[in-house]
Amino acid sequence: MTVLKTSLRSFFSHKGRMVLSGLAVVLSVAFVCGTLVFTDTMNTTFDKLFADTASNVMIAPAEDEEESVFDDIDETGVPDSVPASLADEVGAVQGVERVTGTVSSSSAVVVDQDNENVGPSTGAPTIVGSWSDVETRSVELTEGDLPSGPDQIIVDSETADKKHLEIGDPLRVITVAGDQELRITGIFEFKVTNPGAAVFYTDLPTAQQYLLNGADAYTTLYVDSDGQVTDEQLKAAIADAVGADTYKLQTADEYVEENRDEIGQVLDILQYVLLGFAGIALLVGIFLIVNTFSMLVAQRTREIGLMRAIGSSRRQVNRSVLIEALLLGVIGSVLGFGVGVGLAVGLMAIMSAIGLELSTEDLTVSAYVPVVGIVLGVLVTLLAAYIPARRAARISPMAALRDAGMPGDVRAGRVRATIGAVLTVAGLGLLAATGSVDKASDGAGYLGLGVPLSLVGLILVGPALVGIVVRGLSVVLLRMFGPVGRLAERNALRNPRRTGATASALMIGLALVAGLSVVGSSMVASATEQVDKSLGADYILTTANGMPILPEVTEAARGVSALDHVTEVRDVDTDVTWPDGGEGDVRISVADPDYADDFTSEVVAGDIHEAFQDGSISIGEDDAEKHGLDLGDQLPIAFDNGDSTTLTIRAILDSGGAVGNGTWYVSTETARAHVSEDTFPLPFMLFASAQDGQKDQAREALDAAMEPYPQMDVRDQAEFKDLIQGQIGGLLNLVYGLLALAIIVAILGVVNTLALAVVERTREIGLMRAIGLSRRQLRRMVRLESVAIALFGALLGLGLGMAWGTAAQRLMSLEGLNVLDIPWPTIVTVFVGSALVGLLAALLPAFRAGRMNILNAIATE
Repeated sequence: MTVLKTSLRSFFSHKGRMVLSGLAVVLSVAFVCGTLVFTDTMNTTFDKLFADTASNVMIAPAEDEEESVFDDIDETGVPDSVPASLADEVGAVQGVERVTGTVSSSSAVVVDQDNENVGPSTGAPTIVGSWSDVETRSVELTEGDLPSGPDQIIVDSETADKKHLEIGDPLRVITVAGDQELRITGIFEFKVTNPGAAVFYTDLPTAQQYLLNGADAYTTLYVDSDGQVTDEQLKAAIADAVGADTYKLQTADEYVEENRDEIGQVLDILQYVLLGFAGIALLVGIFLIVNTFSMLVAQRTREIGLMRAIGSSRRQVNRSVLIEALLLGVIGSVLGFGVGVGLAVGLMAIMSAIGLELSTEDLTVSAYVPVVGIVLGVLVTLLAAYIPARRAARISPMAALRDAGMPGDVRAGRVRATIGAVLTVAGLGLLAATGSVDKASDGAGYLGLGVPLSLVGLILVGPALVGIVVRGLSVVLLRMFGPVGRLAERNALRNPRRTGATASALMIGLALVAGLSVVGSSMVASATEQVDKSLGADYILTTANGMPILPEVTEAARGVSALDHVTEVRDVDTDVTWPDGGEGDVRISVADPDYADDFTSEVVAGDIHEAFQDGSISIGEDDAEKHGLDLGDQLPIAFDNGDSTTLTIRAILDSGGAVGNGTWYVSTETARAHVSEDTFPLPFMLFASAQDGQKDQAREALDAAMEPYPQMDVRDQAEFKDLIQGQIGGLLNLVYGLLALAIIVAILGVVNTLALAVVERTREIGLMRAIGLSRRQLRRMVRLESVAIALFGALLGLGLGMAWGTAAQRLMSLEGLNVLDIPWPTIVTVFVGSALVGLLAALLPAFRAGRMNILNAIATE
């Protein structure tokens, strides 16, 4: 009981010193709890959407086992469907009350009267479907009238607001069936959630005409029971009537479960990524808490010595410090849980802003979330405080007679430095070993083990490096400020373990930033080199939303006289019979013979031009080695939606390239001869090359030719490389944003270390002020000390991160990403930014030091 009272008294008497450590716990726990609440809310939202839209049984076209529930569009641009007559067959089954056929497709583009695509700019799809009673389960018409007739369409309210659409406005719907003009007759709102898409509805005949090329069919049948049988019984009866394997039959529960699994795959990845960054923030927070309790124990050496002198045991002292940590962990974790719920609401607001409407009515706070958050926060805090607590327990009663804090354990420091040096060398050795492997998979273990070993090793050896690195920084930076700079240097060197721990927190975040920067920059440089080396065409034409390229688009491009040729590229799925009799699924790229000039593939054997001759094929090097295939071999191929044939291998392509990567190729004519015309896939990409000396005229004419087709994107080689850079850069920016949390916690560590150091040196500061040190000089000394600590962490972190990135690039080079590119502008910017971080972190401690009363400071014990 006495220990508890002592701990409580000590905790609340030093509560100001605990604030920043507590804030680190709050932020870390908030990120964990916020992530869990956000993903649970997303699951709840989509479960509600799927449950509300489901019927007792759903019937859809049969699909391959590997096919996703979202892969409803094949290369023809027409969704798979079931015949309309099936609705009558199902309607006759006992237990069926109503069968509703619907048509829906995401392979459509909708543009406004200004020829602007009104689809989402976030990458979400544009969905066009038929209106039916099924839709009333999830949406309701709020303005205007329902569509009736071939020229009427309604739109969701979010899309209408964002794209400034109103009733009466004209729209064009572009599908494989052509370019149709319609007019908005109504606007509807979602009752549950907008899945992020732009959603439009026409009446059923119009949807069948535009989306199914006029076929009398449906993409889905919704079967409602009369209530006399269970869903499983109804499904079994329908299967008996229409065939169990002919179509895809699902009960409402199966439908919800399948969609939950599909969404869950994405949400699980998102959750793991966010929790990973939360873990980094927790790791950084451990350093802050260790430093805080270490400094508090050092400042209370005499107090603890007196406690030991009057009879407190080591166990009681140890328990006293851990109780303080427990209080910090509990308070910080509880607050962190509350902040985490607020963070989840904030993430929902961000998702709503980009199109995925999430309502706070669906906010899901499961019972396990606060338990996980609080337990995690408390355990991390206790773990971080354990070493300082043990150190406190070793304080002897004689320490009460000393003026200074605990002396450092020199022997323990040497052992720690030795272990750290061994781990660092071992980790760096494993990273270096990635350059000696022949396959990326063989080197992944070296990288996976080398990264944590080098990180832990550098953290342990960090205090031993303080003297060397800080003195070097002092020569370059601090000593130009005269005596104040030398004082700042000595302050940073005074307690190497504290300086090392503070800098290590910053080092972790900056090492990840540097490593990812090297990887991202190398990916961009490698892809750019591959494009320069491989891409011979002047222009690349693709669609904005992944829909196939319509025949009229290809004809318009071919009509540009300044172009030398236009090459279509498409894919076909095939079944290949290997020499040993086994079979395998292979997706083969189909292109015109000009493709061999438009895109240069690295040939291991044979001639790529011959592979585009009739009856010929090229294959990847890995497949050739695996199955014992060579030039001239005959390979039996069965085309999906077509017949079987035997093709002759005329080229073997390198499988290690970043672009192409061992792709199989056949000519368009070869594929067309074996695939029926009505199922022959449309191209997904066009390559175009200008006539000699007419590049500018070709681009201008090509842009003009594509103007009626707003779904098309035309890029030259420079724009294509910019696209790659933008995609990778956008991903890196997202990662940097998430890493910012760890860096913020590290900054709090610097602030806390300086603030406690100012308290620790109160008497010393008073004496310096008494002998003539001005307030301005004092504040500068604190700021320079902070800059030295921050730059020390930056040097270690950036150096370690570049080693990680270089090792990762060596493995990527085995997959064709051959260029190592160190982004020096980013590295230098981060280093300079670290100095600014040091300045900002020192503002409050420096201000507090400058306000001290000289006499009171000198009188401080």
